[in-house]
This record gives sequence, structure tokens and C-alpha cells, in this order.
Amino acid sequence: MTKRIFRSILLVSIASCFVGLAFVIGILYQYFDNQLMRELENSAYYLSIAVEHEGISALDDLPEGKERITIIGTDGTVLYDTSSNPATMENHNTREEVQEARENGSGKAVRQSNTLGHKNIYYALKLSNGQILRVSSTQYNVATLLLNLIQPILWIFALIVLLATIFSFRASKKIVEPLNKLDLNNPDINEPYEEIAPLLTKISRQKRTIRSQLSKAKRQQEEFSLITNHMEEGLLVIDKQTELLSYNNSALQLLGAKETKPQGSIFILNRSEPFRQVVNKALSGERTEAVLQINDLFYRLTGNPVFHHDEIEGAVLLLIDITEKMQREQLRNEFTANISHELKTPLTSISGFAEIIQNGLVLPEDIPKFAERIFTESQRLITLVSDIIKISQLDESVLPYEKETVDLYKTAKEILDRLTPAAEKMDVRLCIEQSSATLEIVKPIFEEVIYNLCDNAIKYNNRGGSVQVIIQQTDEITSIAVKDTGIGIPVSDQQRIFERFYRVDKSHSKEIGGTGLGLSIVKHGASYLGADVKVTSTMGKGTTFTLIWTHI
Repeated sequence: MTKRIFRSILLVSIASCFVGLAFVIGILYQYFDNQLMRELENSAYYLSIAVEHEGISALDDLPEGKERITIIGTDGTVLYDTSSNPATMENHNTREEVQEARENGSGKAVRQSNTLGHKNIYYALKLSNGQILRVSSTQYNVATLLLNLIQPILWIFALIVLLATIFSFRASKKIVEPLNKLDLNNPDINEPYEEIAPLLTKISRQKRTIRSQLSKAKRQQEEFSLITNHMEEGLLVIDKQTELLSYNNSALQLLGAKETKPQGSIFILNRSEPFRQVVNKALSGERTEAVLQINDLFYRLTGNPVFHHDEIEGAVLLLIDITEKMQREQLRNEFTANISHELKTPLTSISGFAEIIQNGLVLPEDIPKFAERIFTESQRLITLVSDIIKISQLDESVLPYEKETVDLYKTAKEILDRLTPAAEKMDVRLCIEQSSATLEIVKPIFEEVIYNLCDNAIKYNNRGGSVQVIIQQTDEITSIAVKDTGIGIPVSDQQRIFERFYRVDKSHSKEIGGTGLGLSIVKHGASYLGADVKVTSTMGKGTTFTLIWTHI
């Protein structure tokens, strides 16, 4: 600040001196110009008296001076001149000062010499005999005068700069000194300048506000710590450098941390690959989940990125114990695997007997009712076993299929054609948005997933409703959505609809049939195909299931 004030004062001082000097030179130049004209008038007056009494010969005895004297005859012929031979001079009747003198008795004129850098001032006076007495003198212009005075001007400039530098330096230090002595910790006791009193008042008010906000933030931090420390879930907050900013006791317990107050990178708590992937993806802006296994326990780790002005500032990690859920899932997997093998053979036999009955090998009156019941139930059980086998195969990734290039539109259209009779029975309209899209996936699994979604969309639709399949593909993603206008799924059930055997409305499901494994197959099949499944639903308006493939 001192340097800026010093430079400002110095520049203003030098500029003021130059402006003042310019004004002085202009005023003096005008003054001397007028003074020279008065001198010429006086000289012409006295010379005219001498010429009137003694004639032109009176001019011969005059000493040489800076003034030029010229006598011009009545016809404009130069009769006498102190600087040139009159015989060689041109007629002067056209000269401005001569014409004015013949008309008014006296005349003035100023002529500029661009080559010599000066101007000539002329004063003419008419004599009694009609002749013109003209006196002239030379005056240098401002540029010529300044050029002649360049050395003294430079000395004056150097002196001005020296004095301005000294006074500017002392003035700037004097101005800034009270500011440097301000006590900003106690702004109310300062009395430096009246002009900065409002600033000090604002600083004092802001300090009080900051103290109040810090106190409030401290209380909120204590409340937050109190709440989070009583959570069963583990909570961890990190910055974009993976530095651990905050955590609760549950997080340390779940991760089995040995340190009671860990510091540094979050990876000191767990270095497993799933943990690192969740942290890295969250810090790259992607919400992600993973299952951690620590000893015999299982935890679901969720990573959510934290943004500030569209920039990632860190991430929040939530750790939930899902050991019991994993154990139930494991038991269910074992159950489905075992029961599928136990039931498939007898159920196939029942189906065979039912076909025999339908072929007429029993009493005619009992055939329709008996055969229809056996055949219907057997087919339902076979479907159940098939679904269980499919889920088990998807769990164990032992499907005997290879990837191939699949035309999504063509495959979806074939599935809708297969479901047309069921749709017509429900008075449901089927349509598909045509879009060219292909993927390198396992076709049978894809067909099973889309079939189940479309089949459910028809079963749980309203009469007169519609089912729409929408396919989209860009450089970043490929998606296929199955949208219906059916009964919808409650929000409370949307998180569980992919569980095996889970039914939203058991009574309604019993009426329309089904095994309760369709959406579970969809979830496992989508995972096998490398797709994410998203569901949006509004009660009474419909549901949309979307498969999304992200291209990296």
C-alpha cells in the first residue's frame, strides 16, 4: 500500500508541475507577444515623426537593431528597407498590413515561417504623404523556445523529480503509519482516520458474527457427534485426498480398527480391494456399493460423492451390517438348489400322466376336469423348478452360453409377438419404439429378462392399458425400458421386489399365477449381462423397468 501511495503522489506531483509549466509558458508567450506588438507600435510612431520632418534620410543614421524598417510608396514600391535591397523587392500593395494601413491609417499582420520555426510580426503606419512606414520583428514559437531552453528545462525536471520523490516518500509513510498500527483484534479502540471508521465498525461487527457462527458450528458438531456415535451404522467422511475427516464409533468397531483416533488416509482402516474401489469411485463422482467380508461378517459399503459447485470435495461412506441378510440369502440359495433337483423328476412325471389322460386313456366323464387340474399344476411346478434352476445358475455363473451380437430391437419384437395372445386376452396394447441398437451379450439370458419384464407388465396391467418397449443407444449408454400403465408398485415395496418369492400383493398374484421369481431372475440376469436395473413406479399410473449398460 505504501508503494502505491508513493507512486500515486509522485506521478500527481510531476504531472501537476508539467501542467503548471505549460500554463506559465503559454501565458508568458502571449504576454511577450503583446509586448512586442506594443514596442513595434511605439517604434513606428517615433520613426514616423522623424520621417515626416526629415524624410527617409532620417533613417540612415539609426543604429542597427532587431527591428526591420521598410518604407513603401503609394504605388506599393519599396523605397527603403533595412534588411534588403529595395530594388529587388516585390510590390507590397498586396500585403495585409499595408492594405489595412491605407484604409485605416495603421495595420497589423503576423506571418508564420514553417521552415525557420518563427513568426514575423508587422506593424504599418500611414504617413501624411501617403507612404507606408512598416516596422517588423521576429518572434520564435514555443517549440523553438523550448528547444533552445532544453538544458535548463532538464535541470528543472530533475529537481522537480527529486523533490517530488522525497516529499512523496515521506507523505506515503506518514499516511500508512497509522494504518499499520491498527489493532484489528480490538477494532473499536482505534482512532486513525475518520474515513476508515465505517470499515472498522464492519470488521468489529463481522468478528462478533464469526464468533457466534463458530460457537453455533461447535454446538452442531457436538450434536452431530452425539447422534452419529449412537448409530449402529458406520459413518465415515473423507476429503478428495482420502484423508479421514470424520467418523463415528460404529465405523471403527465394524472395521475392527485398532486405533481409537485414526488419522491420515482412510485406507489405514481397510485395504481390501472392494473397499478401495468404493472409495475411488465415490471420489470420481459415482455413487457405488460393495459388500465387504471381514472375518465371518458381511457389510454393505455405500460411497456417495460430495459436490461443491460441481466439483468433488470428498465422499461419505456408510457401512451397514448385512450378515444376517447374507446368511438368509445363503440359506435360500441352498434351499432352491436342493428343492429344484428334488421336484423336477416327479413333476415331469405328473405332467406326462396328465397328457396321457388328455389323450383319452381314462373314463370320458373324468378326463376334462382331472386332466386339466393335473396338467395345470404340473406345468406351474415345472415352471417354478425351471426358475429356481435359472437363479441358481445365475448365482453360480455356470450358464453354458457364449456372448454374441444381439439386435435388441429384433429380439424384443420377437418376445412381444410371443406375448401377443396374452396381451389380447387382457386387452393390452403392445408397442415398441424402433431404434437400431446392438450389444455383445448372452442372448438367452437377455430374452429371459425381457420376457419376464414384458410378461409382468401385461399381467399387472389394467384392461385397455398398454406396454411400451423403448430402446435407446448412444456412445455412452445403451438402455431398454419396459413401461406399462398398470397398477403400480408401492414405494415401500420397491426395494424388495427383486427378492426371491417376494410378492407385493399375494392375493392378486395368486389370481394371475406366477412363481414369485420373475423379477429375481431379471435382477440376476441383468447383473450377469453387465446391466443396471432401475425401477420407477406410481401407484395407479404404471411402472417402468429400465436396463442400462454403461460404455466405458
